[in-house]
Amino acid sequence: MTFIHDDFLLTTETSRRLYHDYAADQPIIDYHNHLSPKDIAENRRFGNLFEMWIDHDHYKWRAMRANGISENLITGEASPQEKFVAFAKTVPFTLRNPLYHWTHLELKRFFGIDELLNESNAESIWNQCNEQIASRDELTTQGILKNFRVTALCTTDDPVDDLRYHQQIANDDSCLTAVYPAFRPDWALFVHRPKEFIEWVTKLEKVAGMSVNNLTELLSALRHRQAFFHALGARLSDHGCEFVPADFCNESVAAEIFDNAKNGIAASPLEHSQFSTFMLVELAKMDAEKSWTNQFHTGVWRNNNTRLFEQVGRDVGCDSMGDTSQGRSLGQFLNHLDQQNCLPKTIVYNLNPKDNYLISTMLGNFQDGETAGKMQFGSGWWYLDQKEGMEWQINALSNTGLIARFIGMLTDSRSFMSFTRHEYFRRILCDIFGRDMENGNVPSDEKLVGEVVENICYFNAKNFLGLKQS
Repeated sequence: MTFIHDDFLLTTETSRRLYHDYAADQPIIDYHNHLSPKDIAENRRFGNLFEMWIDHDHYKWRAMRANGISENLITGEASPQEKFVAFAKTVPFTLRNPLYHWTHLELKRFFGIDELLNESNAESIWNQCNEQIASRDELTTQGILKNFRVTALCTTDDPVDDLRYHQQIANDDSCLTAVYPAFRPDWALFVHRPKEFIEWVTKLEKVAGMSVNNLTELLSALRHRQAFFHALGARLSDHGCEFVPADFCNESVAAEIFDNAKNGIAASPLEHSQFSTFMLVELAKMDAEKSWTNQFHTGVWRNNNTRLFEQVGRDVGCDSMGDTSQGRSLGQFLNHLDQQNCLPKTIVYNLNPKDNYLISTMLGNFQDGETAGKMQFGSGWWYLDQKEGMEWQINALSNTGLIARFIGMLTDSRSFMSFTRHEYFRRILCDIFGRDMENGNVPSDEKLVGEVVENICYFNAKNFLGLKQS
């Protein structure tokens, strides 16, 4: 039997029936990723397997560094084939790392290759895959979306992005996937780094067509950009932060902090937290007005290796789980919005599993009795979008909330080959429910459980997010 077979990760007969009968054929809504809208608009055909599979993949980069691979063969000047061979050399050492599962699932689903990748077959697999990439329309970006039945996806976009490629996609009848921007205004909070903040504000002024000389004008420009995103189908915002802050301040304090940053004076840690809190509250109010869903990605410490940051830059595999206190400030933030009746639908993704139960129970405090699953404990992300991490998240949500209302998986990836993560998640989900059924922990009622599985895989996200489907 090959490693990636029909019943991969499915340990019981009931798990297998749940997956094959209820989960496998569900379409995909990938409501958070970092895919390139330009690549989709231009229906990019990748030049080789490196471009399609390894370029910009920090999971692979971390593993290669741990395996003693030089940086030249990771992010340096080595050729694409040399970098691929270096990765292939690393793969056998990734046993029990999710990369081993992902690598072989992707080779099987995209190229029909059943071999276990290693240094000895790297050249053969390189040639086989490159031949298919060059000749098969199913391996262009739009071909991949069609083949994986992706009905809608949301990229991650700065308010200063002009969204030209989203407009191009919207006018392209040949693209069978609905592609929407998602509003990610992280740089609007960077008053602690005034040089970068000023540069970003200048870009905002240009794209919004208005001056941004004070806090009021900043909020107006962001509101203007959000309306533009909304007109193109956007229904989600997103924020990346170590934790959701709750250092509330009034508008005059926030305005002074903005003025100082515009004049090149960096905000202190307290001022940065105050300004961030003020802005996140205002942005959440904008989301509530438009019935958007607000996402928070919390619990990460970024750019820990100064040497690699200076050599290569950000997002190169030097981020880790954080252990910043999460609960009290998250509760205070949500309560502040709830008291003003402007708490939007919210998803919180947690990177440190020690906080799973804390965050899940905190979110449960703010379910409103009107919108089913309004407060979502998001799927395991980043270092937790692997088997154990997904099981932890599923179990925490099951024990403290309603797993049946969960809106399921997303790729959170820059790679078009990551859509297999949905299959991976669905297999794990079905194995959990299948084992529970066989152990008598849930009823042996496949219609009941199968409907829950279908909803988690697709229908909950479809109904919750309000995205128009292709």
